[in-house]
Amino acid sequence: MHGNTEAFESMFIARQPVFAPDESVWGYELLFRSGLDNVAIIGDESQATASVIADGLTLATDGLDSKARILINFPEELLVSDAGFALPKDRCVIEILENVRPDKQNLDAVRRLKGAGYVLAVDDFFGQEELRPFVELADIIKVDILALGTDRAHIESTLAGLPRDVSVLAEKVEDNETFNTLRDMGFSLFQGFFFSRPEIIPGRKLTAAETTRLQVLGELAKPDFEPARLADIIQSDPSLTYRLFRYINSAGFGLTKKITSVKRAIDMLGMVRVKQWLRSVILADLNPSPKAGELAYLAVHRAKFLESVCSFSNRQTCKADSLFMTGLFSLLDAMLGMSMNDILKSLPLEEDVVEALNGSGDFYDLLRLAATYERGQWGETAQRLKRLSLDSFQAELLYIQSRSWAQKTLGYSKAK
Repeated sequence: MHGNTEAFESMFIARQPVFAPDESVWGYELLFRSGLDNVAIIGDESQATASVIADGLTLATDGLDSKARILINFPEELLVSDAGFALPKDRCVIEILENVRPDKQNLDAVRRLKGAGYVLAVDDFFGQEELRPFVELADIIKVDILALGTDRAHIESTLAGLPRDVSVLAEKVEDNETFNTLRDMGFSLFQGFFFSRPEIIPGRKLTAAETTRLQVLGELAKPDFEPARLADIIQSDPSLTYRLFRYINSAGFGLTKKITSVKRAIDMLGMVRVKQWLRSVILADLNPSPKAGELAYLAVHRAKFLESVCSFSNRQTCKADSLFMTGLFSLLDAMLGMSMNDILKSLPLEEDVVEALNGSGDFYDLLRLAATYERGQWGETAQRLKRLSLDSFQAELLYIQSRSWAQKTLGYSKAK
């Protein structure tokens, strides 16, 4: 497996959503990890970006809405070599990294891209005067909220100094309160993990439809679940039947003849795979909002990753199915606007799953590992892999395979 590390390296990327003020998904930023050693640091930004241009863009955007914008970091070397011209300008945003100086060579390169119709973004801006020449050419300014601090006057003065016609993106937005404040101040785009933090709505009760779906999820989690019940659940909902046929007849399965029977689909896929698919699509149906769609994708990706990592960890015993459930339910509080405690009351889950969802226990360690990948926190990722005696190469391969599985499983929602 290690014989093809170069090809693999170019594929490893995390992606983070960028939201519009109405919490719809505007696009994604791609984050790269270069190198397979335990110190997960991007040593050569140019090589990392070039690899993504060559291979990773297709991998990362597979299954995404074709209207979603993609932000890609551009270090100085790639900027001046005109590598940006390899990207589709109607889709990709060239993000000028904060350590690129606006000297004549770099400004000329940026002007060439601007003249060709590329959308330009300036990264990590918090008022640095030396970046002004780039700011004047940019379409998007990414303002580092953590660097500016919580001083509203400071944020407002930074905004006041920007050209009128630019879009201002608030990055590192970590909670809903900050998101709402910045939206009111005139920011037009938002990046950070505020969307995955629960915004508890006091007195919120589950609707009948939500209760039914959670009951089905709980039923699927039971060890004594009856196989015959699986076909009944799917056939009782025409939408589920249609989506199962669409899933199994997709190119990935390489079938020569179309499957049009639920029983045949279950026989072909097997109980475990159909249960995983069904859990995933039911979770995605819990909340139809664009933000919740992103949360569902994240949860399904986590679920498959945790299940996959299970067999490669240093644990004496490993419960793959329980880990799948842990990842799948880990963002339910954010999806439903309720406390995890209240949600768990309606789900008959094993104790170790409940512990993890409440922030403790062995499963929680693996849940945190998935979260560090999502955030591009490569240093912490390496530490957690070491503690779990997991090979970083193997873990990253599992992460990529899990992403592909999540995209195929939830493909119906991305095609809308």
